[in-house]
Amino acid sequence: MNRPHRRAGLLLGTVGTALAVAGPVMVWRGRSGRKEIRTELAAQKITFPERGLPAGLVSYAGRRVETGPQAHAYAEFINGNVAHATGGRTYAEISAEAHDSDDEKLADLRQTAFMGQTLRASLMSACQAWHLTTLVTALGAALTGLGAALVATADALTTPSPNRS
Repeated sequence: MNRPHRRAGLLLGTVGTALAVAGPVMVWRGRSGRKEIRTELAAQKITFPERGLPAGLVSYAGRRVETGPQAHAYAEFINGNVAHATGGRTYAEISAEAHDSDDEKLADLRQTAFMGQTLRASLMSACQAWHLTTLVTALGAALTGLGAALVATADALTTPSPNRS
């Protein structure tokens, strides 16, 4: 067997082994992250109302928020409610308007906008974390497969065949 094949096989085997070890760790971390997100969302006991949902969210009626897509949908529900309550204005706009005002209704509206936008941001963060766990799990699976393929290739390069000397 010639030396370049042996060196290439050793390099591929080393990289393949590293990937074959790293891949399952990523899959495990992705799955445990997803479980943690589910647990945290379930602990909040957020449930979509049975009635009064916008047309695009009717399929969620009465369901608990426990997944990233459900968190995103509820965040959109909150966004619609806040926009309705504030006339489409953001917390920043209302806050600027209320800055030099003693208007109690405006102060209450500012608090409503703040709480709504904060809750929405938290749910959107859960949704983004859900997407990241999907990515980490898929990458882990791909790295595991690639690692196995590299180890098999390395084995083929380093195993003497009867036709090679």
